[in-house]
Amino acid sequence: MDDDAPHGQGDGFPPPAVGWASGPLGEAQVAHRRIARETAARFRKLAAFAATRPASADRRPGEKGAMSADRRAARPEVLADVSEWAAQEVAIAFAIPTRTAEIELARALTVVRRLPRTLEALESGLLHQGHLWPMLDKVATVADAAIRARLEADLLAWVGRRHVTTPAQLGAKIRRELLARNVRDAARDLEEQLRRRGVYVQADRVDGMATLCALLTVPEAAALVEALGAYADALVDDPAAGPPRSRQQKMADCLLDLVLRPGESDLPVVRADVTVVAPVATMVGGDQPAEVGGDPVPAEMARALAQGLGLLPAPADDGPPDGACPAGSFDDLEFDADPATHDSLLAAADEAWWAEVEARVARGEWGGEDDPPPDELERLWAETARELADDPHWALLFGFVEDDDEPVPMRRAPGETSARGPSPGDTSVAAADDGGAAAAAAAEPSWWAAADAAVDAAGAAQLAVDRALNRAQRAVDAAERADRADRDAWEESAAARISAAPDALTALAHATADRRAALGALLQRTAGGGLADRPRIALTDALTGALLALTDAPGLRAAATCGARACRTGRRVCDHDLTGRPGLGPPPECDTYRPGAALDRFLRARDRRCRQPGCRGRVPRGGELDHNVAYPDGPTAAQGMVGFCTGHHRGKHQAPGWRYDLSAEGTLTVTTPTGMVASTDPPPF
Repeated sequence: MDDDAPHGQGDGFPPPAVGWASGPLGEAQVAHRRIARETAARFRKLAAFAATRPASADRRPGEKGAMSADRRAARPEVLADVSEWAAQEVAIAFAIPTRTAEIELARALTVVRRLPRTLEALESGLLHQGHLWPMLDKVATVADAAIRARLEADLLAWVGRRHVTTPAQLGAKIRRELLARNVRDAARDLEEQLRRRGVYVQADRVDGMATLCALLTVPEAAALVEALGAYADALVDDPAAGPPRSRQQKMADCLLDLVLRPGESDLPVVRADVTVVAPVATMVGGDQPAEVGGDPVPAEMARALAQGLGLLPAPADDGPPDGACPAGSFDDLEFDADPATHDSLLAAADEAWWAEVEARVARGEWGGEDDPPPDELERLWAETARELADDPHWALLFGFVEDDDEPVPMRRAPGETSARGPSPGDTSVAAADDGGAAAAAAAEPSWWAAADAAVDAAGAAQLAVDRALNRAQRAVDAAERADRADRDAWEESAAARISAAPDALTALAHATADRRAALGALLQRTAGGGLADRPRIALTDALTGALLALTDAPGLRAAATCGARACRTGRRVCDHDLTGRPGLGPPPECDTYRPGAALDRFLRARDRRCRQPGCRGRVPRGGELDHNVAYPDGPTAAQGMVGFCTGHHRGKHQAPGWRYDLSAEGTLTVTTPTGMVASTDPPPF
């Protein structure tokens, strides 16, 4: 590895973890980092530009020509304080559509305000442009600023410890971290997103082609792809019929046959195998995320999948946890399970509150500490309006004086006059002096009635607004109390204790007897029903998560006993000396080229994905387990074999100048022909 930049010109960047490549590739590395640094500079400058275009310069909502409510609601929230015309300037400067310019502004402000460490990582070269999208999509959207900052720092530290991290690998890491740190919100989000499941069509860039998209859950998608692949693998093209189809083309044809021509196809029956990796705590009720086909999924989905396949019993409805508020009541505000009844319940609570206030007024108890009753509000509004009308400055500001400086008369109590005396044209006062109240009423111009009606309407509207705000505030208070009660109840529940357990044994101790029995029954099962193989137990290193052994329930009992039949079958507790008994570990070495079933299973469970740095491709079922040192010079053993996808397996044997070194612990170190060095470890459990 060459730590010096190409030709000694690193442009101020620290050397990458894999080192600088020699020749033109090293120069391309420097250029790649310059692009990331310039991207960060562009974000900073766009954010600075946005600060010079405040939304306060735009017309306010309700003014003629102002931004419509729909348009305002559709804008990204981060642009709320930015002028709507700023995007047009960016569009001209960058020669891009205005909508794209608005997206660029929103991204820049999001990164600068919500992901400051990511911006610094772009400037230093730790991240590149591709890493931005998972950070923007998943991390920037975390509402809690403290959680978001810790998550961002941990992710960047994780990237810094690795030799190669692709955007896809970063995205998978982010999903795992979010599931682990914010499991309750993740479960709520999953419930909402399940409603988006569907099938869509998108136009392809090539005329005459289209892309069919199916939005499914991870287990559904994994099973569908696995089944289509199995169908495609079962087809053999006739060479005389033309060029053979690729596997992807066969999968597309199988999909069309199965959907458009059901019952007319002679496709054989296939079985889709999907591997589920779940911690013990997850299976007994904890919140630790699981894996389906190598992709992270919430604990609820893993349990639902096991229950749907009949591997675990459906959960019993035991009612709310101890300490939880009973459904339907929160102090004095009740909520029914049916959302349609919420408005009527709120209205009833509101009427009861007003009745109490009016009773206090009748008793003469109102002292200004709460909202006044309607009559008191109307009197206060009338007094305030008269005081404003008597002041020339406020009268002009609030429209009590017209353009010709003639005051707009305000209705006053009988005998009351303005502090400035009678105004010219104040016929109500003059008429009262000449002939009494009847003459004053007859002489009052018709626009006085309109003004009175407008004041009354404004008062009624204000009163309705106040009542609506009171209802909304009480609803918010009730919701917050419900959330607190729900959170407190969950923290006292068995699920919370299981999730916080430091190891599997502690989690089992917190689980109910029924859940432990259900898990034990699952581990006793053999292949059949919903299982392609009997369940296995992965024993892992508590600190590193590395796989130490892969066994099953009979194997675990055999290793924990002296081997006598009564002890091995559990008819009696084995208290014999186990010195010299074999423990659990990787399967033994095989004396054949192909690994035996136990070793094959262990290697696939250990690696799960292609071990080439930067690759997340799957290790194909039934092949691509590579001897690091060619057999028979190298052993067929766990410490001498590694899993690859098909493409990288071919590259290891055919690409000139590459070197692969595998340590006994499973660390694969790859050295490229240009001198870069990268290593990968088996993914932790």
